[in-house]
Amino acid sequence: MKLQNKVAVITGGSSGIGLATARRFVDEGAHVFITGRRQSELEQAKKQIGRNVTAVQGDVADLDDLDRLYRTVAEEKGAVDIVFANAGFVELRTIDAVTPEHFDKTIGINLRGLLFTVQKALPLMKNGGSIVLNSSVVGVMGLPGHTVYGATKAGVRSFARTWAEELKDQGIRVNVVSPGATDTPIIDGQFTSRRQPTARNPRSRRGLRSAASVGPTSWPRQSCSWRPTTAASSRGSTCRSMEGWPRSSPRLYTTSIEFHGERPA
Repeated sequence: MKLQNKVAVITGGSSGIGLATARRFVDEGAHVFITGRRQSELEQAKKQIGRNVTAVQGDVADLDDLDRLYRTVAEEKGAVDIVFANAGFVELRTIDAVTPEHFDKTIGINLRGLLFTVQKALPLMKNGGSIVLNSSVVGVMGLPGHTVYGATKAGVRSFARTWAEELKDQGIRVNVVSPGATDTPIIDGQFTSRRQPTARNPRSRRGLRSAASVGPTSWPRQSCSWRPTTAASSRGSTCRSMEGWPRSSPRLYTTSIEFHGERPA
């Protein structure tokens, strides 16, 4: 029960990684607030989680919906300990096919929505809080068809580095997880088979082989905040609970974690 009495907000919590994380957080003792655009899927997710869950319908790209989410959190719990900014959107478009509508929607959800999900949580966050951002290996791979999506996920990694510095004095940690192709509903619109992601890029194939053991029981159990040691120029670390990454998560083909955290003044 590592998250006993903690309050977590998980965007995109009605399916996939978000739902699996919500289930794990509840198993660890937290109360979770999940969001999603479709009320029917939210209700199904709420039934699957079973307890200690509040479902709030909304779109992270809509700031009024985010305000309503955090009003609900404030009214029911008064504070937030963990934010998992997970909601995202992907639509395949090569550079020659990118439209202003595609660009604006992808940026609106993956960057604008994520930024304001975090910003609007801060007044409710306690010292010692944890923010986790969901990025993607596509942010560094250059996968064809992911022109705008890949740029947004690279931007998410940049957010994490910047916010870790900005929020350290408030005692709030910021980390980013970069999954590879994950067996969730969002993958259905990108690939026609589970083999296809690895056929798109040779680096993807190498990543699959090196991450062959990655699965639903092998998510990291610790989050490390790196800091310079006082005795030498080498780097030491202090490790804390990762706030319960989902043992029951969908299968990951490859994944990487970046840790960003507080440094001593």
